[in-house]
Amino acid sequence: MRIARLVPAVAAAAVSVLALLAPTASASPATPPPTAQAVQPIIGGGYAQNAPWAARLFSNGRETCSSTIIAPTWILTAKHCVTGGGLSFRIGSIDQHSGGTVANGVQTYTHSADLALVRLDRSVQGTYSPLGQPGSVSVGQSVQVFGWGATSQCGSEANCQSRYLKVASVTVSGGCTDAYGGSAICARRGNGITAGGDSGGPMTAGGVQVGVASTSDRQTTTAYTNVTAYRSWIQSIAGV
Repeated sequence: MRIARLVPAVAAAAVSVLALLAPTASASPATPPPTAQAVQPIIGGGYAQNAPWAARLFSNGRETCSSTIIAPTWILTAKHCVTGGGLSFRIGSIDQHSGGTVANGVQTYTHSADLALVRLDRSVQGTYSPLGQPGSVSVGQSVQVFGWGATSQCGSEANCQSRYLKVASVTVSGGCTDAYGGSAICARRGNGITAGGDSGGPMTAGGVQVGVASTSDRQTTTAYTNVTAYRSWIQSIAGV
């Protein structure tokens, strides 16, 4: 069933806009990708093994947010992730430091909700994130969230963020609002919770993207802008 406004908006005092917590980039030694069994305290969760549609967002060379590629020249992310300009993306690699394809953003479109579409300077071939329609997610459902964000409640320390894409399962608790008052899906912590740097990353349900990370209290509750509520806007710009 379609998500209804069943719970109140996440209280502003308890919520931080995720991208604002992201640290600056730091050098990391060359290490092999983690195995499926390697679990690191997203906060909690584990490492993603297959996410070819994932895209790490950089603003003026600084690691800031997560995102997805939804069409050959289109990235979907959060509006609060694109305000700094100078956008570039590493697409199709779980390692934010290497692999995949690097492309620059040349044009940005934002919605009144916490959503942004970024047009790339080149066509990137690969697997694109499929987007859900109304009815793709329901209250009580276990869904997955992805991102390169902080792995502990450590403020802006540079070693907070994960080099490799993380994934966690959370449980949909109802409808709420995002950082800009838009329609959102609220979820409670499962084996992990989103944190700084996970902003703009996807929530997936049954293999389709239903949300974009907007806010989190980094402990129990996270809010994802409801992609299914804004499908017509996305289609009008990106054609998907």
